[in-house]
Amino acid sequence: MRQTGIAHPPLPLPPNAQSENLEAFHRWLSEAIPLVPSLGIKRMRWQGEVLNWDLALSANLNDKGTGFGGGLAAQTTLIGWCWVTLWLRAQGRQQDVVVADAGQRFLAPVRGDYRLVCRPRDAAASQRLDTMLAEKGRGRIALLQELYCGDTLCLQAQGDYVVLPSTTVEA
Repeated sequence: MRQTGIAHPPLPLPPNAQSENLEAFHRWLSEAIPLVPSLGIKRMRWQGEVLNWDLALSANLNDKGTGFGGGLAAQTTLIGWCWVTLWLRAQGRQQDVVVADAGQRFLAPVRGDYRLVCRPRDAAASQRLDTMLAEKGRGRIALLQELYCGDTLCLQAQGDYVVLPSTTVEA
């Protein structure tokens, strides 16, 4: 059982960028954030600079039998946090990530299982983040999240995520 005020131990970095085990990451995430097992995440895929999740609607129903907006908002925020965390891990970095700003626009009801897609807002965003981290040890990136039910775009979201300076103390 997690204790408030006590950080969860980080997941060890993979030996190289191509060896990230997303199933192990999902298990760690489910321990680190107690809400995660309730979100209905069935599968994660990391493809280039795009993170995809397949999700079950049954875990996120509202009183009308469609997707609960608050839960969908939480999922879009979390997938952005995961995008930054996985991107950092691929760079061999283990730093804390926080959401600084987030917003959603609901376009259509979610009536079945769905997928979330997360990527940088623009093509140069990850390069700018890499430069900020190299120069300052911290940085910020803007991400977009889209939720699709079949081919229907049901939700567009965006978030700004901050990578905090490393707190590693040298002996």
